[in-house]
Amino acid sequence: MGIIDVDNLPYPDGDFYAFEDLLSDKERDRLHEIRAWLTAEVKPHAADWWNAGEFPHHMIPKIAELDVMSPVYRQGYSNLFAGLCHAEVTRADTSFATFLGVHDGLFTGSIEALASEEQKAAWLPDIYAMKKIGAFGLTEPLGGSDVAGGTRTTARRDGDNWILNGEKRWIGNATFSDWVVIYARDLEDNQVKGFMVDTKTPGYTATKIENKIALRTVQNADIVLDNVVISDDFHLKGANSFRDTNKVLKVTRLAVAWQAVGQQMAAFDVARKYAVERKQFGKPLASFQLVQEQLVKILGNTVSSLGMMVRLAQLEDLGQAKDEQSALAKAFTTARMRESVALGRSILGGNGIVTDYGMAKIFADAEAIYSYEGTYEINTLVTGRAITGVAAFV
Repeated sequence: MGIIDVDNLPYPDGDFYAFEDLLSDKERDRLHEIRAWLTAEVKPHAADWWNAGEFPHHMIPKIAELDVMSPVYRQGYSNLFAGLCHAEVTRADTSFATFLGVHDGLFTGSIEALASEEQKAAWLPDIYAMKKIGAFGLTEPLGGSDVAGGTRTTARRDGDNWILNGEKRWIGNATFSDWVVIYARDLEDNQVKGFMVDTKTPGYTATKIENKIALRTVQNADIVLDNVVISDDFHLKGANSFRDTNKVLKVTRLAVAWQAVGQQMAAFDVARKYAVERKQFGKPLASFQLVQEQLVKILGNTVSSLGMMVRLAQLEDLGQAKDEQSALAKAFTTARMRESVALGRSILGGNGIVTDYGMAKIFADAEAIYSYEGTYEINTLVTGRAITGVAAFV
């Protein structure tokens, strides 16, 4: 058996079917630039941030300088490039990807999709420059998968103002964000509407959720809105029903499916490196047939997930992607991800349950990806309704 060069393994980027070759030269160079930055600036510190349960606020100006905000809407890149960027950030650190997914996807996406042109002109420059950080308030203590049926948080029109009351839960970035988009049910017409809320507004409080086993770096919060008064100028003019809200969720559901791809890439990176370095019975773990089978299973799951997402990105570029296709992608990729990270943790044995070796954090964070932006079960039922014409939600 020859000496294994762990620094020069075959397929070093894990792109087994060369999907990156579908990008333009400009996009591929940009992706590699982002990957190099993440490898140098984020990946070495991710476990420390995670263990401490603290967000690295000092990184925000560096992210702003990297200029990764809104690559499709603002910068004109393809959806495939944007998706591969989502995967790459997750590959470096899932919490970092979630922070960006909340700020750039859910929050900024709400403004891009639902604000008036005047509102966009007023708000987006500082948001794109990351001078203002945002959060997205939809989920509630008693409203998760069923929130589409009507939020308990309410909005009441009072002249030129709105008065918001209610609670939100699991709101990423909310402990330090400057703004939060709050979705609330209008008491007059019973429709869900969207509002930009300054987090310094009287009556608004956000309390960090403690004791998480996943995404510990992300600052999730419980929000209380106690007679929060905002001007009608801060009602998102295009957000007047849950159908409008779903325009944002369709896109962000795709981003989470890309996160599931990145999570599998991360699991493959760690598991393969460990398998070739770690020796058992006098030879590398990688020399055992069962270990190779597990590695190939992780790779196969990753490639199949990536292939689905590549096609969906192409449909997005053509303006042909459907809600049920996003739902299937989120359900399928996260299910494959769950299997992949479990196999990766198994390869590391006992070292797979401590963050020192990378895999424990990947394994734990996968559970959050599996649940947010629509659970596996809800996305399965969305897809099932599309292929049968029969709703089976209740």
